[in-house]
Amino acid sequence: MVTAWPDGIIGWSEKIQGFVYRKMKEIINNKKVRQGILIAIDLVIVALCIWVSLFMRFRWGHIPYEYYSAAKQSMVLDMAVTVVVFWYFKLYHSVWTYASINELIKVVEAVTVVVFLEISYKAMLFLVLPRSVYFMNYIMLLVLVSMSRLSVRALRFYIHRYSKDEEGIVKTMIVGAGSAGAMLLTELERNHGNNNKVVCIVDDNRNKWGKYLYGIPIKGGRENIISLVLQYGIDEILIAIPSAGKTEVSEVVEVCSRTDARVKILPSITSSLKGNISSNLRDISYKDLLYRDEIDVNDVGIDENIRNKVIMVTGGGGSIGSELCRQIAKRNPKTLIILDIYENNAYAIQMELKNLYKDELDLRVVIASVRDYDRLKLLFEKYRPEMIFHAAAHKHVPLMEISPNEAIKNNVKGTFYAAKLADEFKVEKFILISTDKAVRPTNIMGASKRICEMIIQDWDRKSEHTHYAAVRFGNVLGSNGSVIPLFLEQIEMGGPVTVTHRDITRFFMTIPEAVSLVLQASVYAMGGEIFVLDMGKQVKIYDLAVSLIKMKGFKPNEDINIEITGLRPGEKLYEEVLMDEEGLDVTENRLIHIGKPIQIDYEVFEKGVLDLMDAAENNSPDIKKKTKNVCDTYTITE
Repeated sequence: MVTAWPDGIIGWSEKIQGFVYRKMKEIINNKKVRQGILIAIDLVIVALCIWVSLFMRFRWGHIPYEYYSAAKQSMVLDMAVTVVVFWYFKLYHSVWTYASINELIKVVEAVTVVVFLEISYKAMLFLVLPRSVYFMNYIMLLVLVSMSRLSVRALRFYIHRYSKDEEGIVKTMIVGAGSAGAMLLTELERNHGNNNKVVCIVDDNRNKWGKYLYGIPIKGGRENIISLVLQYGIDEILIAIPSAGKTEVSEVVEVCSRTDARVKILPSITSSLKGNISSNLRDISYKDLLYRDEIDVNDVGIDENIRNKVIMVTGGGGSIGSELCRQIAKRNPKTLIILDIYENNAYAIQMELKNLYKDELDLRVVIASVRDYDRLKLLFEKYRPEMIFHAAAHKHVPLMEISPNEAIKNNVKGTFYAAKLADEFKVEKFILISTDKAVRPTNIMGASKRICEMIIQDWDRKSEHTHYAAVRFGNVLGSNGSVIPLFLEQIEMGGPVTVTHRDITRFFMTIPEAVSLVLQASVYAMGGEIFVLDMGKQVKIYDLAVSLIKMKGFKPNEDINIEITGLRPGEKLYEEVLMDEEGLDVTENRLIHIGKPIQIDYEVFEKGVLDLMDAAENNSPDIKKKTKNVCDTYTITE
C-alpha cells in the first residue's frame, strides 16, 4: 500500500528546498567565499594531480621510495606556488562568467608557469620525478582547473535558474540569434536580479532553425512569432537585432505587437556595448513603427550653410520651428531670429536656448504675425536676415475646414508677404515648410500650402537675388496636433481611442528627421525646387492605435476600446507625396528627391493670388471656390 505524502510535508519540503537554494545563492555570490572555495579546490587538484600522475606512471602499482619522498616533500611548496601564480593570473577574480578563449588562455599560461616553476625548484632541491609525471601533471592540471571554473559557473547558473520564484517567472522569447542575442541570453542567465526565463529564440536565418544557442532552441523566423507566443505562453519578447535596418526592425515590431506579450528592443550596437547589455533594453516606441531607415544628412554641408549667417525662423515656437531653432543654434549662426505670434511658444524656446548657450548665441525673439506686412518689413530692415526658414502656418485640417479664410490669411498671405520681403531685402535663401497634403489637396489647408509652393516658385522665377525652395514631408510624430499625442492622451484617460477610418494610412517621420531634411534642402537649394523625402511605406492608423495601446500595457478593445468615427471633412484615406506631373530628380542623398516645377501661367496665377488674399480679408463665403480657381488640383469635398 502506497501512502501519499501529506500536503503539509510537501509544503515544508518546498520551503526547505527554497531556503537551501537561497543560502547557496548567498554563498556563491559572495566574492571572498567564492575565492576561498576555488583556492581549496585548487589545493585538492594539485595534490590529486601529482599523486595520480605517479600512480599512472607506475601502472597503479608500487611507487619507488625516492619518487614518493620527493612528491611528499614538495607537496606544500607545490600548493603554495600554484595559489600564488593563479592569483597573479587573476584566476580567482573570474569565474568564467563568459566562457571565452581569453579565459582558456589565462589557464594555459598559469598552469604552464606553475609546472615550469615546479620543475625548476625540484631540480634545485634535488627532488627527482620522472619526466612523464610532469607531462601528465601538466595535462591533468589544465583539465581539472578548467573544469573547476566551469563547474562553479554551472553551479551559479543552476542555483540562479532554480532559486527563482516560479510564480514570478517571465517566459521570454529573444528575436535574433546573432552576437547581440547571444550576449543578451548569456547575461539574462547570469543576472540574478531578473526572473526572465528564455524558452525559445527566433531568427530569420533558416540555417539556424532547429539548432540551439546555449541550450535554447531556435524555433523559426518572424512568421512563427505569433504561434510560438501561444505555444510557449510567452510573457515578454526581447528584440536583439541592433544591426538591422529600421524597416526590418519596424516589421518585426509590428508582428510582435500583434501578440499579448510585452515587447522590448535593443536599440543599437553602440549602446549595447555600454555597461550591461540588458540595461540597454527599452520599451518599444512609436518611432520603431516607421517602415524606413532614418535619413542621412551631410552635417558638414549644413554647418557651412548656417555658420556666421543671420537666420530667421518664422513660426519658430512651433514643433518644426523650435526644432529648427535648436539645430540652427548649435551650428554657430551669427544671429538667430525667432518670429512667432504665440508668445508662450516663443518664450519656451527662448528660455531653452538661453539656458543652453548663455551668451554664446546671439538670439532675438520677436512677437509678430507674418500677416502684418508693415511689422514684418520693419523686422527685415532691422535684422537683415540672410536665410529664412518659413514654418509659420495653420496646419490643423478639420479646424481650417471650419475657418477656411483664416487658412488663406495665414498660410497664403503670410507666405506671399515673407517671400516678397525676402526678394526686396536680398535674402540669400528662402525655405518653405510644406506638406504632403499639398498634393492633390482635398482640404483647404492642403490647398493653401500648394498655393504657397506655387508662390515661392513664382518668386524664384522673378527674383534676381534670392533662391526659393520648398520642403514637403508627411505627418510629424509627436508634433502639436498630430495623432500620436492625441492617442496617448486618450489612452491615459482610459479611452476610447478614436480612429476616423479602419483603412486610413499616413506617412510619418520624426521631428528631427523633418528638420534634417529642411536643413539639407537649404544646402541643395538652387531655386524653385520642391524637396520630397522618400518616407517608405505608409502606416495604417488603426494598427498604430493598436500598437500604442499595447505599448502602454493594455489590451486593445478590452482594456481600451478603439472607436471608428468616420472621415472628417477634407480628410483622405491616404496621402500622396508628389504629383505625377512633377516627376522626380535625385540628390546626393538617396532619400531626398526633387520635384520638378510644373508649368503655370504666372500672370494669371499672380492675379488669382492677390484676389484670393483680398477675398480672405473680406471673409468671403466662397473662399473655397476662389481657392479652386487658383489651385486647380484642389478638390472641394463638401
